[in-house]
Amino acid sequence: MQLLHIDSSVLGDHSASRALSAQIVARQVALHPGIKVTHRDLAADAALQHFSPAHLAAINGVAVADASVGVDLEKGGTYLDELLAANIIVIGAPMYNFSIPSQLKAWIDRVVVAGKTFRYVASGVEGLVPKDKKVFVASTRGGIYTPGSPAAALEHHESYLLGVLAFIGLTDVTVVRAEGLALSAQAREAALAQAHETIAALVA
Repeated sequence: MQLLHIDSSVLGDHSASRALSAQIVARQVALHPGIKVTHRDLAADAALQHFSPAHLAAINGVAVADASVGVDLEKGGTYLDELLAANIIVIGAPMYNFSIPSQLKAWIDRVVVAGKTFRYVASGVEGLVPKDKKVFVASTRGGIYTPGSPAAALEHHESYLLGVLAFIGLTDVTVVRAEGLALSAQAREAALAQAHETIAALVA
């Protein structure tokens, strides 16, 4: 078995999402002895680029003139291979300005690829990633954005990520959420404690 661990927070050791994603990985390793773990720290990957006209041109068959774009496209192929090879995927996803970090969006742009992870069919869209993969999302937010809260309309974080994953066929997703982390020390402690309990109770 293989586990792909994605981190995207820029806060390093101060990151709640990194702490939770690491705990989820540790729990999965305990449940699946011998599983191989691949860790991708997107925030630490200074070479990871955002899509540009040069990327789109290369994808459409134009020769790559910029060496850095060529390296980035090769890396994107590696990201895609890692996703397809993984049995379990763990994503650390903090909320930044109501959505996911741009680093995580850049990774998504490498793995949501027509003809490889999805395709258009007569009825709409079909995800091509095998549905037997299990995904865990460590979701952290400074405020409260769950349905019914005053800021719920600003939630483009979990909803976006879950939508993208479902689009490519990944629907077996467990969200481990800790929100309200910036409200007070007590709120942060309570939210993280609840998330830790959720992870400890995971059975698969």
